Amino acid sequence: MFSGTIAATMSAQQPAPAVPNAAAQIQTGDTRPIHVYLRAGLKSHGEGAHDYPQFAADWSKLLTDHGAIVDGSYHFPTAQELANVDVMVMYKGDAGYMTPSEKSVLEDYMKRGGGLVSIHDTLCGDDPAWYSTVVGGAKKHGEQNFSAGAIKYTIVDKASPIMKGMSDFEINDEAFFKITWATNPGIHVLATAPMPSSGEVVPQMWTYERTIFGGQASRSFVWMQGHPYTNFARPDVQGMILRGIAWEGHYPTET
Repeated sequence: MFSGTIAATMSAQQPAPAVPNAAAQIQTGDTRPIHVYLRAGLKSHGEGAHDYPQFAADWSKLLTDHGAIVDGSYHFPTAQELANVDVMVMYKGDAGYMTPSEKSVLEDYMKRGGGLVSIHDTLCGDDPAWYSTVVGGAKKHGEQNFSAGAIKYTIVDKASPIMKGMSDFEINDEAFFKITWATNPGIHVLATAPMPSSGEVVPQMWTYERTIFGGQASRSFVWMQGHPYTNFARPDVQGMILRGIAWEGHYPTET
């Protein structure tokens, strides 16, 4: 999927490279490898759940095996660390909490076309109205806005390159509702699921594209699940996430 030279690092601090303004968007015929940054967090919840460090370890290897350049950390990335990154994959609890300077770094990254992948409670924070303009939808920390059990997906857009080859399926996980949605533009729904507790149908996978004034279009892909870490081992889920990363970075989405 991600052809080219490969490398991988995962540490608490990264050496700061010189800061070009941006990694240019991929152009037709460009063969340079995609550069992915894994933003992880410390382990939370009980055994087998929210295993952010294991994700960082497993997916740095998986992405490298697919030809990507991979960096990452357990802290909010600096502008230097994001300077040449095409896609930032976020699997970290309550990642919506950001300082003003961190928001500025993120918006600069998006403004030059950097892509985002958000998994599970990465969507949670203190300001869902703002964070929804980053990834299309966000949830408020502290609210009862989740429902656990059998998540029965209906694939809404089977033509999406991210959902290629997928059909309706079911996993045991955690789903979210009470979402603050972005408007103008809104999200593009990929899959919905009824909440196990209420039956309310809520988007659980979507893409979001936004252009910050004066910048390039930035893409986001959201998968709301990922509470039990075992679900990341499913081949259909792995393929979907890999295609989402490729789509974010304007790369071919074959897996």
